[in-house]
Amino acid sequence: MDSKYNSKMFQVSTLQALALGYSRAVINVAELMRHGDIGLGTFEDVNGEMIVIDGHCYRADENGDVTEADSEIGVPFSSVTFFNEERRCELDRTDSIDTLKVLLDLRIEERFGLNSMHIVRIDGSFRKVCARSESGYRAHHVTLKDALSETQKDFFFDDINGTLVCVYYPDYMDGINASGWHLHFISEDRKKGGHVFDVSMERGTAYFDAITNIELTLPHGPAFDTYALKGASKDEIKSVEQGKKNK
Repeated sequence: MDSKYNSKMFQVSTLQALALGYSRAVINVAELMRHGDIGLGTFEDVNGEMIVIDGHCYRADENGDVTEADSEIGVPFSSVTFFNEERRCELDRTDSIDTLKVLLDLRIEERFGLNSMHIVRIDGSFRKVCARSESGYRAHHVTLKDALSETQKDFFFDDINGTLVCVYYPDYMDGINASGWHLHFISEDRKKGGHVFDVSMERGTAYFDAITNIELTLPHGPAFDTYALKGASKDEIKSVEQGKKNK
């Protein structure tokens, strides 16, 4: 059997729910880590960006400083898997995140993988990483875009070694997660990181894992049913994903 059938994406809640303001804990970090050793997400009240790598869960705060997350912290949204490397390739210099995403698309398209989910780990040297994170916003039914307009900070890392955790969901799964590529960064020393909205890479090694199974854990309790999930704007989700503040 092809190795890709051995991988499963474990997802907490949906991006529509997060975008519309459902930022309550669904599970905690300890439970999340029973389902994967690589991935990304956020924490209760959207209090920082999550990077899961090598079996550890890290939190990047609003200044881009990274610490290991406490096991009891709540998780409202995340995607993780146990990494099962299928292939690897060397990547040359790329000057933007758009160029990098095109390269990643080409690599998965070579194996007819555009309708599968993927997690890619890129260990590399970066000339610049443009990223963001945020502090917590304790309010519900406040959209993610509006919350980030109050709490988000942008920052830049220059001449830094580290890892990009790249999650890909196909277009037809848009709303469950962001369609296309979603990238988080963590430095080699595990001290800096965040949600990436642009990157300039000198060189890197990419490790690919194609995923054809998903387990979706939805929030429980009556509060979740008060959200009209189809009302989540695709333009708003795209704006949040690209790291743009609400002007």
